[in-house]
Amino acid sequence: MLLGILILFALGLWDDIKHLGPFFKLAVQFAVAMTAASLAEIRVEFFIENKIVTSALSAVWIVLIINAFNFLDNMDGLSAGIAVIAGSILFTAAAISGQVFVGGLALVFIGTLLGFLVFNFPPAKIFMGDAGSLVVGFFVALLTLRTTYYHEAQSGRWYPVLMPLVVMAVPLYDFISVTLLRISQGKSPFIGDTQHFSHRLKKHGLTDTQTVLTLYLATLCTGLGATFLYQVNLAGAILIFTQTFMILAIIAIFETTGKNDKTAD
Repeated sequence: MLLGILILFALGLWDDIKHLGPFFKLAVQFAVAMTAASLAEIRVEFFIENKIVTSALSAVWIVLIINAFNFLDNMDGLSAGIAVIAGSILFTAAAISGQVFVGGLALVFIGTLLGFLVFNFPPAKIFMGDAGSLVVGFFVALLTLRTTYYHEAQSGRWYPVLMPLVVMAVPLYDFISVTLLRISQGKSPFIGDTQHFSHRLKKHGLTDTQTVLTLYLATLCTGLGATFLYQVNLAGAILIFTQTFMILAIIAIFETTGKNDKTAD
């Protein structure tokens, strides 16, 4: 784990200074993710007994979360703040499962980010850069994979294993929608632009602080619903998933409105 963190930090710092190509960065990220999944047991079983399959799936998830938080680092305080919310929800899940060490790691992660946010919240005095966002994404992915959501001794309730998807709903929506939008425009999905949800909120007249707080609230809304997946029956789980979809639908309305906005900056 520490080796993977050091490699990602060095990769991000190198990219901040030299602006590396996207495919080289992806190759290093996948190498770190596969090593973490196969050697450090940072992987999800998801009822699959084949270690190769679960390692590959986990590596894809790790790289996805790394880049989702890298994409979120487009505004002061955004990536770190959402990571604090996600880490807090995952800490709750680890505590419910009685995972002391995973919970302790989550607390260290949350405390570190809160200390950083004091100086990174808009107007920021220090900035995260890829050196920070890659490590933050890796830590969040690590927590999602090492937390136990399903206990075989309990009857029936398999759907808590989907908790990370609910917690990560807003970051994943931003990552996937922006990637598809860039591809549809004939652009490289790896080249940064101002088409993120945060930028669209700013076009509606919100300040940086208001934009960041709005995304915090959206993430908190999906995360709070996720914490109840342990306690509800199937009908309750469907309600939580529906609520998550409705929150993303609100975001989609902002996206659509932004496309039709005629008031230029």
